[in-house]
Amino acid sequence: MQQFIDAAPGIRLWTEQRGAADAAPLLLIMGAQATGVGWPDPLVESLAAHHRVIRYDHRDTGRSTWPFEERPYRIADLAEDAIAVLDGLGIERAHIVGMSLGGMLAQMLLADHPDRVLSATLFGTCALSTTSYTRPDGSTVPVGELPGIAPEVLELWARPVEDHGPEAEVRRRLEHWRVLAGDQLPFDAGFFRSLEQGVIAHTGHHRVSTAHARADDSGMLRTEQLAATRVPVLVLSGPAEPVFPLPHPQHLAQCVNGAHVVEIPGMGHALPPAVHTPLADAILSHTAAVR
Repeated sequence: MQQFIDAAPGIRLWTEQRGAADAAPLLLIMGAQATGVGWPDPLVESLAAHHRVIRYDHRDTGRSTWPFEERPYRIADLAEDAIAVLDGLGIERAHIVGMSLGGMLAQMLLADHPDRVLSATLFGTCALSTTSYTRPDGSTVPVGELPGIAPEVLELWARPVEDHGPEAEVRRRLEHWRVLAGDQLPFDAGFFRSLEQGVIAHTGHHRVSTAHARADDSGMLRTEQLAATRVPVLVLSGPAEPVFPLPHPQHLAQCVNGAHVVEIPGMGHALPPAVHTPLADAILSHTAAVR
């Protein structure tokens, strides 16, 4: 079922629900510039067998309002949009799953709205914390010295995006996914081509927004709140992750009270078919333990 939610004056967000209406809600929060349909259908269906699954389009993505050029907003506003989605659908509390920027937004929800969160699963992201990372040998690493984004990803992101039509845009996105997926699993070009063709069809055009990269990211740290949270948190580790490489997942788990880490074999910063089953199994095992 699809529905539009009025999140703020002049801001409408596209949402979709799958699964039984009386099942425990599970909100999927995608990354920067990614639509809700970036969550692959097979993964969503696996989760919807046990949950009322909600996915939605952030502002400036998909079918939601694209307001940034006229009305710039803060990253923190994107976190509040997630609460607006729950409010609009009449959901008091939900399990949340956040990937990449979505994982940061989920941390902000943990800190600012813990009463709305049943559990959280975070991956492909970094800790919104100033707490140093403690290595297995007991030595510490300041946050600023943790490994950064892989050079090949930075090189891709630095390229100007030119409009040469939808087919060329799909090819550009395919190259992007090839790098983000990492090098531990065979790259499934057909899957990602179909995914992006679906995103373009869903959105209604192939234009690319850079709104989330330009949005005000001040005030995102939640060091003390994450260290004190009582919400059950699972951190998923992708050994081929090129954006927030190891040990970012372990650092995140250290920053969040009670969090634990589960590795998804071969996973990078993408959701190819090879990770759907282990990813769904890990999420469902986590949510089942805290219902």
